[in-house]
Amino acid sequence: MDLIEFKAGQYIQQYQYKSFTPSKVNLEWTWKDPKINTLLAEANKKLGELNAFSLYVPDINFFISMHVIKEATTSSKIEGTKTGVDEALLSIDEIAPEKRDDWSEVQNYIKALNYSIEKLKEIPLSTRLLKEAHKILLEGVRGESKMPGEYRTSQNWIGGATLKDAVFVPPHHTEISDLMNDLENFIHNDKIEVPHLIKIAIAHYQFETIHPFLDGNGRLGRLMITLYLVSTGLLDKPTLYLSDFFERKKSLYYDNLTFIRTSNNLIQWIKFFLVAVIETSDKGVKTFREILKLKENIEGTKLLSLGKRVKNAKNLINFLYKKPLINVKDVEKILNVTTKPANAIINQFEELGILKELTGYKRNRFFLFEQYYKLFSNNE
Repeated sequence: MDLIEFKAGQYIQQYQYKSFTPSKVNLEWTWKDPKINTLLAEANKKLGELNAFSLYVPDINFFISMHVIKEATTSSKIEGTKTGVDEALLSIDEIAPEKRDDWSEVQNYIKALNYSIEKLKEIPLSTRLLKEAHKILLEGVRGESKMPGEYRTSQNWIGGATLKDAVFVPPHHTEISDLMNDLENFIHNDKIEVPHLIKIAIAHYQFETIHPFLDGNGRLGRLMITLYLVSTGLLDKPTLYLSDFFERKKSLYYDNLTFIRTSNNLIQWIKFFLVAVIETSDKGVKTFREILKLKENIEGTKLLSLGKRVKNAKNLINFLYKKPLINVKDVEKILNVTTKPANAIINQFEELGILKELTGYKRNRFFLFEQYYKLFSNNE
């Protein structure tokens, strides 16, 4: 089907409201708009450059941990959660009671993402995997009463206080299984010639329109993008996360999704999605370059001045790449040392300008690997 001929779906009269049934998407998509070709070529090029860092950067998984934390906080922020990267690095005991619900939702997103990436080694991206991720996403948080891991069996809606004044009403729950099966078949249909980035752009829109769960659809739909890129081999490691772009362009993100349903304009959404891939890949490449520069400065120069403590220092810096906010107890555990040597190495890291003490206290102090942290917190 040519994108220009796309009909988004139809409104179906239910009791006292109309729900929207989207058209199925498991089709061979074509287009005549040359701008899509230009953006698609650029997006693939930039994605390839980003993926090259997965193969080039030593111990890439250390750095991916912070990418995941950034994605979790930003994707949750789109839904109204107010936990920052700094708070996500703390344990629940260190979080104010009134902020713990938000903190737990972010931690669940991190768990769901890490679990799903690992699970892709065993099973394909599928409705089964999405249900498993959804169960983790809602476990023990505000949405735990909203059928974690199961498709909804009642009507949900977006915007408005009730179904009668809702901004958008997704399809009736009896249609979900059929629509999700169609979406899964589309994702895995290798008999149609649709470029991967076009396919996942359409799949993300369709998932958000089906809204198959009672809660967590936005976060899961964005997580699905990364899972698709890894499962198809476009990325060797999960290094691209679009939530930061979507959060900064939040109005456009929602407007473009809505515009498909109201005006059948899938083309504008695909262009927006491809721009998101281009800009986010570009930013990712710059971040990795800054990481490598920082890593060389610290490991190739600063740590060498520590003499016999170099081994412990390298173990500590590797931990800081994963979690750049620590206290003395963390260092004791990481290095398997007592309090005195833990304090000693922290003091040396402070003198070298690697760590910065944040609290100003003499006890219960926290230390931040500030230069590294800033690479991930600059858009908060």
